[in-house]
Amino acid sequence: MLDVSVQGWTDRLWAYLKSRCSAALSEQKEACTKEAVIEARREPLALINLKKKNEETGEEELSSRLEHCRARATRHIFLIRHSQYNLDGRADKDRTLTPLGREQAELTGHRLASLGLKFNQIIHSSMTRATETTEIISKYLPGVKKISTDLLREGAPIEPDPPVSHWKPEAVQYYEDGARIEAAFRNFIHRADVKQEEDSYEIFVCHANVIRYIVCRALQFPPEGWLRMSLNNGSITHLVIRPNGRVALRTLGDTGFMPPDKITRT
Repeated sequence: MLDVSVQGWTDRLWAYLKSRCSAALSEQKEACTKEAVIEARREPLALINLKKKNEETGEEELSSRLEHCRARATRHIFLIRHSQYNLDGRADKDRTLTPLGREQAELTGHRLASLGLKFNQIIHSSMTRATETTEIISKYLPGVKKISTDLLREGAPIEPDPPVSHWKPEAVQYYEDGARIEAAFRNFIHRADVKQEEDSYEIFVCHANVIRYIVCRALQFPPEGWLRMSLNNGSITHLVIRPNGRVALRTLGDTGFMPPDKITRT
């Protein structure tokens, strides 16, 4: 028989563990609920007030209203990693493209132009290396508007699993950068607007960490696995978002258009 004091300690420990498990499950359920609400906003059904339904026509009217809220066009997302840049720069403004990096951007721009697609826009990170890469690429795509955004700046999206020894940012960086990069994903990676009638082709020039995280999220892979992928400088990653919300990965980190001696991964 257990000593009374030991038995009391055991009971308190068991009660504590049960309370912790209950709290953890509650938090997880709440997080899943919030995620479901956010994702539901992308569904046509979420755009309709189901309370306002004609009692006579019923489901027929619902189907008709749903039809007006469904996307009809496909979005093609081209994620471009910036070209090689000066790693010795202390501030962002000093981290400019190297001569090889500028050559890489020329090759990427030429490749994009050779696809013969009508690109709608180029959205790029506001960091120097991404901005300079965009300026070079845009020479091959005259008339395509350019938009700069801080959302696509490089950062630490989420702690990788399994962990790695060669890259360990401060824990706080995951909280600062993670929310921003997740916001970039939600803001840019979604099905076409219901008013969009033709397929669109959009270019996003940003960074390896951002692209890898977006790919994981878009394909519904565990985002913690983002660091298992590797992307070359100036590479092209092509995502396709169908009207029904399904996402396909056409290419990941393609640099087959570059000569072997021009390929880098810095």
